[in-house]
Amino acid sequence: MPICRAGKNKWENSFDKIYEWVIECSRPPLALFQKAYNGVVAAICSAKYELRRSLLTFGQDYPVSFPETDYYLPVIRSLSGEKVTRLGELAPILDRVRSRIKKELNFGNALLCGEATAYAEEIVEALRCLNGRDARTGVGARFPGDSLLRSCGILLADWSIPGQAILMGKAKSAELLQKVVADLQAKGFLIFLAGEVAEQAVEAGIKLGEDYLTFALGGLTGAVHALGFALRVGLAFGGIAPGARDEQRDYQWRRIRAFVLHFGQRDDLCVANHFAAIFLGFPVLADHKLPGDEQIPDWYISHPYYDTLIRKAMEVRGIKLKIAHIPVPFAVSYAFEGEAIREEEMYLELGGSRAPFFELVTMVDESGIEDGKAEVIGPDVDRVEEGVTLGGGICVKVYGRRMQKDFEAVIERRIHEFINWGQGLRHEGQRDACRYRVSRDCVARGFKFRHYGELLIARIKEVFSEIVDRVQVTVYTDPKAAKEKLEEARGIYAARDARLAGLTDESVEVFYSCAICQSLAPNHICIITPERPGLCGAVSWLDAKVSFELNPAGPHRLIGKQGLIDAEKGIWKSINDFVFQNSNGTVKTCSLYSFLDHPTTSCGFFECITGIVPEANGVMITTREHRGMTPCGMDFSTLAGFVGNGVQTPGFMGHGKDYILSKKFIRADGGLARVVWMPCELKGRLGDGLRRAAVSQGLGTGFVDKIADEAVGATVAEILPFLKEKGHPALRMKPLI
Repeated sequence: MPICRAGKNKWENSFDKIYEWVIECSRPPLALFQKAYNGVVAAICSAKYELRRSLLTFGQDYPVSFPETDYYLPVIRSLSGEKVTRLGELAPILDRVRSRIKKELNFGNALLCGEATAYAEEIVEALRCLNGRDARTGVGARFPGDSLLRSCGILLADWSIPGQAILMGKAKSAELLQKVVADLQAKGFLIFLAGEVAEQAVEAGIKLGEDYLTFALGGLTGAVHALGFALRVGLAFGGIAPGARDEQRDYQWRRIRAFVLHFGQRDDLCVANHFAAIFLGFPVLADHKLPGDEQIPDWYISHPYYDTLIRKAMEVRGIKLKIAHIPVPFAVSYAFEGEAIREEEMYLELGGSRAPFFELVTMVDESGIEDGKAEVIGPDVDRVEEGVTLGGGICVKVYGRRMQKDFEAVIERRIHEFINWGQGLRHEGQRDACRYRVSRDCVARGFKFRHYGELLIARIKEVFSEIVDRVQVTVYTDPKAAKEKLEEARGIYAARDARLAGLTDESVEVFYSCAICQSLAPNHICIITPERPGLCGAVSWLDAKVSFELNPAGPHRLIGKQGLIDAEKGIWKSINDFVFQNSNGTVKTCSLYSFLDHPTTSCGFFECITGIVPEANGVMITTREHRGMTPCGMDFSTLAGFVGNGVQTPGFMGHGKDYILSKKFIRADGGLARVVWMPCELKGRLGDGLRRAAVSQGLGTGFVDKIADEAVGATVAEILPFLKEKGHPALRMKPLI
């Protein structure tokens, strides 16, 4: 039986049935409900006061928005569907949510108080953005924009990031706060701090930012941005329509495993904020003893023990970590994958421009491996001077009954991710062009080179458990021994390249699908071939093959090549049938090698967008990193909204960067010769590979210099004279349209 009803013996909607698990209390927590009511009244009064002041200053038609987001005011957009763009639109919204609140002290009304508080505080925060003012107060605070949503949203939704922690109030001490934040970071949580804890974190030197998935949101009202971020994940990756309030709440409860940790004393406004979280299915834990009439089992809990606070929150929210214990003296978590280690923070470096360093994964038989062994050949950390750069390498031996030679390179590429999950470790590059960095803090905690091996052994066994049974790692820091292994490694790299060079779409019997992004675009399905990697650039044909071997029912499925319809455009009956079935019947025909005739659909995580430039008889390519305009008259963000979401858009196509180098890149429409514009950054990223691709397609060594970029211009009028002067081949080709 629920603790109380939202009306007379009725819940407001089916989602609210999750609260039926709340155990009946001997006395309903009326004092807590009264605080929620008092808090929302204060929040709405504050919002109305700020709104009146802003209207007098700026007027009804003054624009209102948050920086770095296309989701308007995210809480309001998600729950009501309204696209708020002007000040004059805010007053009716405040009046509407205020009218829904009753004075009755019950759980259902307390939830409505929480919802209204979120509306009011989002409006207050938006008003602080007017006329260029910042949305938050407090040092280090910033709005969590859509760039963070793109990088972390899907990981939060698929539980690669285990959950979202919202910290409020004021901790007993900076040391205790550091301990809690460090524990959350080590477990990989996305962390938001609002209220005095945000100031405490900055003053205590707690590492903030995307490298650590830890963000200060400013004062108490900034907590609404944590809720807005979670709701944006529902819009972007859950396929929830704006205004689908009940579906959003259900998605938040099921997928966004968030909770609130409140430190210190609570006033009425704090409690109203807590019920805003509970309204979305996020429980609240306080770090101090609460009166019995201010607790709700499983939803509003007292837990004054800092040592077990995170564990308790995870138990209440049903969060279980997948990463097994790894015997290393530093934390291991996704949260540290983007951690930067600058020169002033670095203890030592392996590889880079001053010394060669390589990494190699090889398959061996049973007799050639000692499972779990991590050894170092050469001097260890405690025998080298701080600031030194060492050469060397890492050799990984793997054995497995289902292991295949082709899987070596797949596992090898994942070393980058596995090392970067270590707190205080940094990895860049691959093969014989690697750079490893170790921070002073990591060495102070006891890091030794063998810990690279311990980390790799644990992660390889965890991620590749279906194909790898045994792992052994050797770290070389002795120059002579490393030089001998480097020559051996380069021979293996060359053999792999020769093998992969012969791996074409024609030489294999099967392709693979990728459905990872269907949570973002339900009608989208990726088709991955040897010469056409995934749109995100992260999944090759071999990666998909390994994934299928690991989990045949997973996101990558095998597709046979039957019923060839058009070899030039890359159309097969079996591919069409598979795409039709897995796009909810929305896509009947799919061309793998054409962007004009039934192109493949795009999700939203593509690295690049190719679009037609008819005036130049060619195409332009832009990237996620390029923020400027393009000859299409649109920037990347606008193009992404036009191209993505699983629709076929003839003349436009999302894809990975390396696909540009493929002979199959828009082959049916003229291939690489059609490219008339791309950003300088993309030219630099593709480097010599782009020149080699041009030569292999008969375009000559100077073709790349004929491609315009933003230095030439960003409009057709600006680039056409350049293309004519350079004699770009697209101008002489058959008309695209």
